[in-house]
Amino acid sequence: MTISNLALLLFFISTNSFAYQEIINNFIDCLNNRSDPNFPITATLYTYDNSSFSSVYNAYIRNPRLKDIRTTKPSLIITPLHFSHIQTAIICARKHNLEMRTRSGGHDYEGLSYLSLTDPKPFFILDTFNLNQVDVNIEDETVWVQTGATLGEVYYHIANKSNVHGLPGGVCPTVAVGGHCSGAGYGNMIRKYGLTIDNIIDAQLIDVNGVFLDRNSMGEDLFWAINGGGGASFGVVYAYHFKLVRVPPIVTIFKPETTSETKILNVSNKWLHVADKLDNDLYIRMRFQTLKNEKGKQIIHATFPSLFLGNKTRLISLMNKNFPELGLQDSDCVEMSWVESTLVYAGFPVGTPIESLLSRSQQDKRQRPFKIKSDFVQRPISKLGTETIFLKMKELQNQMITFNPLGGRLNEVSEFATPYAHRTGNIALIEYETYWSEPGEEATNRNLGSARKMHEHMSPFVSKNPRQAFFNYRDLDIGINHHGKDSSSEGLIYGVKYFKEANYKRLVMVKTKVDPDNFFRNEQSIPPMQS
Repeated sequence: MTISNLALLLFFISTNSFAYQEIINNFIDCLNNRSDPNFPITATLYTYDNSSFSSVYNAYIRNPRLKDIRTTKPSLIITPLHFSHIQTAIICARKHNLEMRTRSGGHDYEGLSYLSLTDPKPFFILDTFNLNQVDVNIEDETVWVQTGATLGEVYYHIANKSNVHGLPGGVCPTVAVGGHCSGAGYGNMIRKYGLTIDNIIDAQLIDVNGVFLDRNSMGEDLFWAINGGGGASFGVVYAYHFKLVRVPPIVTIFKPETTSETKILNVSNKWLHVADKLDNDLYIRMRFQTLKNEKGKQIIHATFPSLFLGNKTRLISLMNKNFPELGLQDSDCVEMSWVESTLVYAGFPVGTPIESLLSRSQQDKRQRPFKIKSDFVQRPISKLGTETIFLKMKELQNQMITFNPLGGRLNEVSEFATPYAHRTGNIALIEYETYWSEPGEEATNRNLGSARKMHEHMSPFVSKNPRQAFFNYRDLDIGINHHGKDSSSEGLIYGVKYFKEANYKRLVMVKTKVDPDNFFRNEQSIPPMQS
């Protein structure tokens, strides 16, 4: 490059930087000028030169792999304390042509709530972590939850009001309600009470015009879309209203484990035939992980983290009748309250105070970089097939595969009732997890490659045409939308995998109606129809 060309490039960069900063300054002026005097927005703003910007930005990046990724970072973070702050942010962002990303708990596996991977223009984050109010009404058996509240906070506040009520939700306490319901919400009461979204009865949302809506004013199509279809594609969901479910005073936790491959093959074969057909009170996960034994050889370690909504006497009777291969013993079972089980299932020791649910700190394994992928199993996998899976896991190393049982209540709801369409015809949801500790780009690329190879190896054993994926386990490998002239065709690639064709087309119709100019977008959002 000649000196003159280099000077021209530097001039171009500095000119664009100045123009971007002017956009941000004008945006902030707009925010302050439009702010409700009773709820000033100034205290919620974190500019790039603010000393707290980095800590606020990094606090809710749950995947360390994404902290150093080479991509556009936000120029501003807004942490609303009131719905008027959201309204003002949307109106001013549209006026100044500024992109917005909405973040709640930060468990977005690909960082689309706080990174812009395809657009170099400036953007800001609307981070709802301060919107964490939980209002439990035991008389009505309902709870209103703002979308920045974590599942742990919800479980804690319900338990403070009642020991016989709960909410079907995920097993990680630091996941926030906004993102959880945006992708459907899977948890260990799914076979009894369905997905988290199956228990939503109302919602509050700020739309692209800054209008505050509830279920009645937004209409059933939009209400349908934000319950599992990606709320960030349609507006900013402020709060969800849930119907609580009844839980027994005593539930039972058990977690058998083994490294005997012969036993693992026998148990896993039976699991694949019965896990989705067991009593609806019984939820048994099946997890395989590669470990090194004392000789340094790769082996398979199998665990079966489980929850039974009842006491251990009834549980053992059911297991002896329907799943004796697991060999469940009385000593494997621990009785406790439902809220205590949410802690144990999340990895806390038995007896941990329930106040620990209020902590927003991550558990150990999620401190490391990781890649998550997903699949759905529709037919039992043969023992020979399972053996090939184990061989591939040992070859690739750092692999964890969890089979999450479906069936029960899930099968009783139409696949068109919500955007989540993976109801009937599926035995299990698979979550692939690849974690690593080595620093550096080479290690990251190697482990990402291993994750993709494992996923490819599983092709014969999972759903086809399309190969389905779970929206809560966001995965950019299955498609990216650049929101240009090919937006519709790019959206279709990942959309049919997450939602199936009919539900995806309905989501596009809703998007076209409520946000035709595509203000609410990210690399895997729902695009409007293009003329």
